[in-house]
Amino acid sequence: EGSVARPGSYALSDLQHFPARTQITKHTCEEGWSAIAEWTGVPLRTVLEAAGIRPSARFVSFYAFDDAAESIDMLDALHPQTILAYGMNGGDLPIAHGAPLRLRVERQLGYKSLKFLHRIVVTDRFEDLGKLSEPRNGWAWYVGI
Repeated sequence: EGSVARPGSYALSDLQHFPARTQITKHTCEEGWSAIAEWTGVPLRTVLEAAGIRPSARFVSFYAFDDAAESIDMLDALHPQTILAYGMNGGDLPIAHGAPLRLRVERQLGYKSLKFLHRIVVTDRFEDLGKLSEPRNGWAWYVGI
């Protein structure tokens, strides 16, 4: 929803019909630990293009079933390694790792990779992010690695 020409919703099975990407990447947690895993999902770029992102779109917000939320800029959203993951290490994404759907933003610290994803909103202005533009828990809005 938001700054797109064709807002709508997708079931998990719909997302699984898009071309998938599998990647082995390192999850770098802001708490100091890291882990390597294989993730499978649909590139966020693919979903945003299917929704018809408007040329004015600059930011994307993500909302989870557990009331968590995050946001990233369009540069990270369109990066080929930013995916909506539904698989991990050759199987379905486990609940402990964010099932049914997890955002993976490989160019940012781990807390940007939101678990339990259920809603995506595209916005034109940083101010439109509201509280999602503010530093939280001592971490800046942009935390590239």
